[in-house]
Amino acid sequence: MAVARVDKHCKILSGNTRYAELTRSIAAANVGGSILSAVHPRDREILEAAIIKATKGRHDNPPIEALLADDKERWGQFFVTTEDATLETAHIYVLDISERRSLEHQLNQSQKMEMVGQLAGGIAHDFNNVLSAIMMANDFLLNAHKPTDPSFQDLMQIKQNTTRAATLVRQLLAFSRRQTLQPQVLDLGDALSDLTMLLRRLIGEKIKLELVHGRDLWPIKVDVSQFEQVIVNLAVNARDAMPDGGRLTVKTANLAAEDSVKLAHRGLSPADYVRIDVLDTGTGIPANIIDNVFEPFFSTKKVGKGTGLGLSTVYGIVKQSGGVLFVTSVVSQGTSFSILFPRHQPSAETRPSNPGMRMVAWHKAAPAVYTETISVLLVEPDSSLRSLNARGMRSRGYTVVEAADGVEALGVYITHGNKFDIVVSEVHLAEMDGPALYREIRKRNADQPFIFVSGYAEDVFEDSFPEGEIVAFLPKPFVLDQLIVAITNEIGLRVS
Repeated sequence: MAVARVDKHCKILSGNTRYAELTRSIAAANVGGSILSAVHPRDREILEAAIIKATKGRHDNPPIEALLADDKERWGQFFVTTEDATLETAHIYVLDISERRSLEHQLNQSQKMEMVGQLAGGIAHDFNNVLSAIMMANDFLLNAHKPTDPSFQDLMQIKQNTTRAATLVRQLLAFSRRQTLQPQVLDLGDALSDLTMLLRRLIGEKIKLELVHGRDLWPIKVDVSQFEQVIVNLAVNARDAMPDGGRLTVKTANLAAEDSVKLAHRGLSPADYVRIDVLDTGTGIPANIIDNVFEPFFSTKKVGKGTGLGLSTVYGIVKQSGGVLFVTSVVSQGTSFSILFPRHQPSAETRPSNPGMRMVAWHKAAPAVYTETISVLLVEPDSSLRSLNARGMRSRGYTVVEAADGVEALGVYITHGNKFDIVVSEVHLAEMDGPALYREIRKRNADQPFIFVSGYAEDVFEDSFPEGEIVAFLPKPFVLDQLIVAITNEIGLRVS
């Protein structure tokens, strides 16, 4: 704490400091100097007004938080009071609140990112329904036109652009941590070595790439394709920050629990981690925008040069994978992105780390062949998408009964004697959601094949199911062939 007695002109008459580091700026003012010189110019006026009030006998001054005028971003909380107004002096007590301000800022930033993430996830989910309808309708048109048709190329353009749009939506879902991940144990050294050729092509000849591997790296468990996307996005971001060339370094190392404590990064629990640092020698990121770099659609590039989703995608993938991501930068010297993934402990998997339903995302495979008609209960709240999905399945010879919500679906199910070959249901339904519908149907038919579809990732709702329950999951957007493959595979598994 620093204590100073000042006059109505803000001149220091006397003072003492208990902690030298806290009051370096104040001590620099010395007796006879103005205490205002210890405060950043933007906050001097409010402190001066409080001192003048105190010297006039006013005791109602609230504490003032001001940035100190030193080379560090240090904050002080000033308590201004007076003991004898006739002397026209005031007493000032200053507390160091730099650490508190830093934590508050990090918390506010984290909450802001969470809110933006929820918004992005909601938009992505709704947009996935729109894309699914466009993709399904486009498939119908493609099947009705031959490649020699003049309009066929236009339809292919629609298909390609909806695929691009689906990629952007996946990036939004990655930021909001609601995308589908399929983690597996990964040897980090091998994975980065496999990426070397791709990275060299991406960054160009003017930038030198260096890989510095730590010894005996611990394994991590991540989605391999998403991990590769993280590294590629960071490499591309570094390339754009070095238009005249430079050096890109990717470093890996083990970080023991006792060393992780020393980082003092908010949200980092003491544990064993594998650390990946992606460093460049580029232009750097100014301090006034460094906290915004992970926000979706925020970009320092010129209009048309980027979507602003690259770093937000990285942020979401790392967070959803259980890791921690932080950035440090110095203007004109370079930027460092540091990723910490938890060390994978095989013995820890003897008990499920996340109790609840284990979802299965189906990939394209050869569908089983059935000679009999397949009956499907299709539950989808979006009427246009429901109609297109039903039309597509009927075109393949399926018998489809439609329902708009969970309550209607349960009524239809009971009316049909508690038996369909398969139920295909959206997760988010009115009145009775997908998991509740699933439980009610399983009470009536424990062996009922079931597929969930959603624009969100499966882990958003997997805790709604009993531990060990296995249900097929197909993420939106999808085309008709993907839906047919998922249905035939699921029925095939049930039959076998």
